[in-house]
Amino acid sequence: MRVTRSTRNTMVFIALAATTALMLTACVRSGGGTDAATLSDEPVTLTFTWWGNDLRTAATNEVIAAFEKENPNITIEGQFSDWVGYWDKLATATAANDTPDIMQMDEKYIATYGERGALLDLNGTGDAIDLSDFPESALATGEIDGGRYGIPTALNSQAIVVNPDLFEQAGVALPDDRDWTWEDFTTLGAQLSAGGGGDSFGVQTWGFEDGSLRTWARQAGDALYTDGEVSIETETVKDWFEYMLAMVDDGVMPPASTVVEKLSAGQAESMTATNRAGMATWWNSQLTALADSSGAPLRIMRVPTPDGGADGSAYYKTSMFWSVSSRTEHPAEAALFLDFLANSETAGDIMLTERGVPANEKIREHIKPKLSPNDVSVVEFLDDLADGIGEVEPVTPAGASAMEGLLSPFTEQVLFGQATPAQAAEGFVAALKSAVAAG
Repeated sequence: MRVTRSTRNTMVFIALAATTALMLTACVRSGGGTDAATLSDEPVTLTFTWWGNDLRTAATNEVIAAFEKENPNITIEGQFSDWVGYWDKLATATAANDTPDIMQMDEKYIATYGERGALLDLNGTGDAIDLSDFPESALATGEIDGGRYGIPTALNSQAIVVNPDLFEQAGVALPDDRDWTWEDFTTLGAQLSAGGGGDSFGVQTWGFEDGSLRTWARQAGDALYTDGEVSIETETVKDWFEYMLAMVDDGVMPPASTVVEKLSAGQAESMTATNRAGMATWWNSQLTALADSSGAPLRIMRVPTPDGGADGSAYYKTSMFWSVSSRTEHPAEAALFLDFLANSETAGDIMLTERGVPANEKIREHIKPKLSPNDVSVVEFLDDLADGIGEVEPVTPAGASAMEGLLSPFTEQVLFGQATPAQAAEGFVAALKSAVAAG
């Protein structure tokens, strides 16, 4: 296959993953457990970093102020960045032995940092962090080889966001999401595209993040990762690309040029947020932001299945974690702050669902009366899935944090006809395996 812009991007992501791994490996000490420490009577300063927008930053600073008011001898110095810049800064700081004491950690990176000793095993903090109101399935997402390297902040799950206004415009009835199939999904998408007259489409194109691929694999009895290795079959990825391409060819999804244009503009300019797609795969926690952008009464529904029945393919994903640096000089104070973030009703009242539906079930119930109608829908959707939820997804292995950067170029190749679904599937799986091997 000739080297295209997409192929070069893939190579860059693999190289970046390998470089980050080397930086971390060379410069961090062991992240094993520590004896539960005693709180200091002296003034203590902790650094705390997170990624996010202005709204998240304002809410987080308010939480910090509330914590400092309760603990006047502890000062929290906040640092924040956008998503891309965050990981560059964190890798550089870690390599320089200057990792912030407390950090917001993502599932894609927790193994990369945890396995290389950059994160504190929170099991060593004793009972300083109360985990009694967290379901075991949520806590397991932050565990690696028996160590606890992250406290889940919130949970979400893959969902289909639908635009009822576009259904009404096309004269199409909303589906019953408890028994719909992928065939139903395609049929509805075609009807919505026909009703959109070229201004809107039935389905927003996927292939630029791993959530929908993981769900597709689970429905096929496959898995993206097993025991820390890439295990997904090339055939599974090929089928996923083929299904997507068929919808593009049939006009159910928009043409490639439209897809890439919208993708580069961000979530607020997505086809869902601009009322140009009747259905799309998103995480359920994204409903509120999408609805605010669109001004439409968007709804969330379950992901279709091959036979229309619940098959255990739905899963809870931790939206992010609270983690502590293995190099912190103040593990007791860091644990106290994590306990405040995870269990305080004050913190819950401030953050609400800004970071997703709280994983702490007690806090989830506490904030529910304070939520907007869209946020209530987000919480109820997650609760409604509980009976049919499947096994926890394996932790993303070290090196696979570049997953989305690897997937996107191959999706573009399929959309622009530069590669067949089979070629793209083979290339993607090979690239992901290389990234994990280098990880």
